[in-house]
Amino acid sequence: MPDPDPATPAPAAPAGPRFLRRKPVERLLAESGHGGGGSLRRTLSMGQLTMISVGATLGTGIFVVLGEAVPEAGPAVTLSFVIAGLTALFSALSYAELAGTIPASGSSYTYTYATLGELVAWVCGLCLILEYGVSVAAVAVGWGEYLNELLDGTVGATLPDALSAPPGHGGVFNLPALLVVLSAMAFLLGGARESARANTVMVAVKIGALLLFCAVALTGVRAGNYTPFMPLGLAGVSAAGASLFFSYIGFDAASTAGEEAKNPQRDLPRAIMLSLLVVTALYVLVAAVAVGAVDWRRFEGSEAALAGVLRDVTGQDVWAVLLAAGAVVAIASVILAVLYGQTRILFAMSRDGLVPRVFSTVHPRTGTPRANTVIVAAFCGVLAAAVPLGQLADATSIGTLFAFGLVNVAVVVLRRTRPDMPRGFRVPLSPLLPLLGLGFCVYNMLNLPGVTWLVFGLWMAAGLVFYFLYGQRRSRLATETAKK
Repeated sequence: MPDPDPATPAPAAPAGPRFLRRKPVERLLAESGHGGGGSLRRTLSMGQLTMISVGATLGTGIFVVLGEAVPEAGPAVTLSFVIAGLTALFSALSYAELAGTIPASGSSYTYTYATLGELVAWVCGLCLILEYGVSVAAVAVGWGEYLNELLDGTVGATLPDALSAPPGHGGVFNLPALLVVLSAMAFLLGGARESARANTVMVAVKIGALLLFCAVALTGVRAGNYTPFMPLGLAGVSAAGASLFFSYIGFDAASTAGEEAKNPQRDLPRAIMLSLLVVTALYVLVAAVAVGAVDWRRFEGSEAALAGVLRDVTGQDVWAVLLAAGAVVAIASVILAVLYGQTRILFAMSRDGLVPRVFSTVHPRTGTPRANTVIVAAFCGVLAAAVPLGQLADATSIGTLFAFGLVNVAVVVLRRTRPDMPRGFRVPLSPLLPLLGLGFCVYNMLNLPGVTWLVFGLWMAAGLVFYFLYGQRRSRLATETAKK
């Protein structure tokens, strides 16, 4: 889709209380690609968009969180992946419709602004900041685990716990986590096209590493390891499924690239659905092989679980070292893709005046929001170095589930308010499937621990204070209407 003429007047916002105002879809499309300090560039193909979503998703649940989920569900962890995948599938259908209808930066924040109003959009933006920003930090923590596996297998030494583990896990400052976030920042500063190319190479490496794991670990699969299949009952499967939803965070990353896609109406829906299909198939395959090769009780407390499985099956370190090398690349690609998504969400929020203007300032040479990228990377890097993984993963899951629930509602609302809008993809059986998506999100949220709800509540409260003290006053939609 060609960039619209920024000089074309956008439709006025409907009247009403400031925090209930919706941003017209026509205005979103008119502003698309025109930030407060420059324009993003349309350089990404469908293949690159798909790889962004695969890169943002594939790796977290298998390389990092699997070791925490297996003790909750036992061999039935494969069902937990299916539950989490179904939740993601219904929401993915809604994302696909909205991404093709409103191809602008900001993902679900932008979609809710157009359908549910400014205050709900702000809440959704808070959830996305939690989803993307905190998941970068959570994944970076796991990256350090695999880096130590690689160093141990190649040079026979590891980084001391004081410099490679977060506080509470025997560490003082997780230096590898900080360094991998800063490395991703360096790629992003080079431009979207260059970052997408680097991401594609890294995604190919991690898919190869997971297929290698399956080929080797399959030799150790024993039928007895699958019984009892559900030792901790349905409650354990449900709890693991809620935690493993963290594994699907990122499939919507392509939707954050709405203003950098060459043909967003056609390519965004396809990229979202294709990436979810690839990721789910690999997750279930690898999880089934892993629990079949090693007794599920031996996964307790392992954040580098797959490397340990290969070591147990083969009795050799060489396969574990190869997998660790693949994981180091794989998890780095997750950080790169998710960090990209976070910067584009803040870009959209800044352009609307809800966060400071610095986040929508685009560098004229690279076409990237440079200051935005540096600020986000610095925040995520410090967070990764100072907070334990488990707490981060659950906090990220609840924010993601809340945002996905809003997207399902937004599809139904837009169908009723704007039924004649052209759509590159339509959710079948609407409103049934979007409502099922909402139900799955609520179900998984209710299975998260109470402390996660407490953290989420405190985050929301702080965010609402910021909105009413800053965002509501600075909102472009509200201030422009007030001048009329």
